[in-house]
Amino acid sequence: MTTRRLTWGALAVWFAAVVGLGAAGAFVGPPGQPPLSIVAGTMLPLAIFVAALRSSRTFRELVLSADLRLGTALQAWRWAGLGFLALWAHRVLPGLFAGVAGLGDMAVGFAAPWIVLGLAREPAFAGTRRFALFNWLGILDLTVALSLGGLSSMIMRNNVTMAPMAQMPLVLIPAFMVPLFLMLHITALLQARDHVRVPDAAKMGAARTVVREAPLT
Repeated sequence: MTTRRLTWGALAVWFAAVVGLGAAGAFVGPPGQPPLSIVAGTMLPLAIFVAALRSSRTFRELVLSADLRLGTALQAWRWAGLGFLALWAHRVLPGLFAGVAGLGDMAVGFAAPWIVLGLAREPAFAGTRRFALFNWLGILDLTVALSLGGLSSMIMRNNVTMAPMAQMPLVLIPAFMVPLFLMLHITALLQARDHVRVPDAAKMGAARTVVREAPLT
């Protein structure tokens, strides 16, 4: 079985596991306590992803050959952060989390099509600071959202708590969508680093050629 098929199979198993565990209430924790089960659900896939990158050459090659335009286009789904604002307005989730996470996700989702357009026009756009900034800000948004979600789980003890985020279907966001989006950002940054290295190497090669061909005086 190829690495690509194994990867797709792993994604399917991961999604099914989150759905099964979420339906069984495995992510629900005691009120006022850190959401350790959700933290584990977020961090474990990321740890496996990083470990695979470091230990498997074929997996790393697969990641580095992934379509940047498709991976960035998937970030446009984060426009669905509007749903967080709706849940805040209906007093389903606390504003400390839903307001910041919703606006941050919407900003990334709104910017994604423009980044895809830049990649479509010029593949070298992947080596620009704008492309790197988009991905770092996307990572920052998800990190802040996770932090505020954990904080809200511990301090919100009124009728509006983070409890719905530990139940289906919302638990799919921290336990599947967030780590997946982070993997896409990491993939983009790894490819961007290679795009930066190639032009630099080409410039150095051109400089050596000029020096060798320069007439002696």
